[in-house]
Amino acid sequence: MIVVSRLPLREWDQDMATAWAQRHVASVAHGLQDMAAQRTAAVSRRLDKVLEAFSHERVGSQHFASLTGYGHGDLGREVVDRVFARVLGAEQAAVRLQFVSGSHAIAAALFGVLRPGDRLLSVTGRPYDTLEEVIGLRGSGQGSIAEFGITYEELALTPEGCVDGSALEQALSTPTRMVLIQRSCGYSWRPSLSIDAIGDICARIHQRQPDCVCFVDNCYGELVEEKEPTDVGADLIAGSLIKNLGGTITPTGGYVAGRADLVEQACCRLTAPGIGREGGIGFDLNRVVLQGLFLAPQMVAEALIGADLVAGVFDALGFAVQPAPGGPRGDLIQAVRIGDPEALKVICRAFQSCSPVGSYLDPVPAAMPGYDSELLMAGGTFIDGSTSEFSADAPLRPPFNLFVQGGTHRGHVELALVRALVALVKAGLLKLPQNG
Repeated sequence: MIVVSRLPLREWDQDMATAWAQRHVASVAHGLQDMAAQRTAAVSRRLDKVLEAFSHERVGSQHFASLTGYGHGDLGREVVDRVFARVLGAEQAAVRLQFVSGSHAIAAALFGVLRPGDRLLSVTGRPYDTLEEVIGLRGSGQGSIAEFGITYEELALTPEGCVDGSALEQALSTPTRMVLIQRSCGYSWRPSLSIDAIGDICARIHQRQPDCVCFVDNCYGELVEEKEPTDVGADLIAGSLIKNLGGTITPTGGYVAGRADLVEQACCRLTAPGIGREGGIGFDLNRVVLQGLFLAPQMVAEALIGADLVAGVFDALGFAVQPAPGGPRGDLIQAVRIGDPEALKVICRAFQSCSPVGSYLDPVPAAMPGYDSELLMAGGTFIDGSTSEFSADAPLRPPFNLFVQGGTHRGHVELALVRALVALVKAGLLKLPQNG
């Protein structure tokens, strides 16, 4: 911490607090310059893959238009699907604005592939909150997969937050139709999975049960590494277009990608059997979807640089962070253990005040569909709910972890962090028992 005064924190005026916060953030950013340069250099490699897909599929302005009605034979939709499939290393992809979220795309895949009597195994512990009601872990009477006779089991992660290899070997002694792998940490305190780890898990599963479907929840992970799960053995992946691949401009939607038969089954759940991926229009938004994909490598790199900065700023103040600043990342999410509900609220209010949209709003804890706990969210984004734009959210439950993600440019993250630190100083909440 850079000392700017011997006065107690509560007696600092606005200028003193701001000067300290700016110097602290700048000092951390300077220390992370080499990592930022590495992340910036990776943009060209990711972008080259995207451009190669565009070129191979001969994308032209004629593909920006959509049909109306059923959408049968929509050439623009078909080109979008093929471009995404190439970028994701998949046999086939279905990119649809009719998916309202990543959870919706994942649910379509679960219901599309699984049948009564099948077994679903999660090897990364409890899935993200919004999937609990889909699986049947919470709530009833809404048509979860459990109510359709699909059994579910989950394996706890190791204390280090890794997949338990011995438990996996034991679990695979029982016939399993699908293994669910959540790439991102979600709202849990663990490292996100690397592509190498996902490849190893898929190889072990296919060695024991060749017909078992390895399904990866790919949300927050696209373009973070050189390869995608479908490059290293995953049979099916799903994600959201208001996260990484939307490049901060796609207004809604999601995707499924992988083996052609599995993608078709997921689409039959989205539309209807017999229609599958042959129906559905693009609402004349194909250009935005493709442009978002073109922008995505740069946006992902900026978000990663911002995540490193968030980690570094809070780590230097004694807060526990996951992952460590400059450490390996498999997704865009940066977790910070704040440990105090009031400090959590102060930080989210500061982030919201630095947002381009709704900066005048005061985030308050509230219930949200699909979540078990009240959520505190700071998300003044142009695309509502976008997590490729700078945003933060936190389940209002112990140990009061803050989850920060997205960011179109690092300067925005720097400004938001300065405001948050100033707000913590003025509220007398910078020095807490958990950060010493």
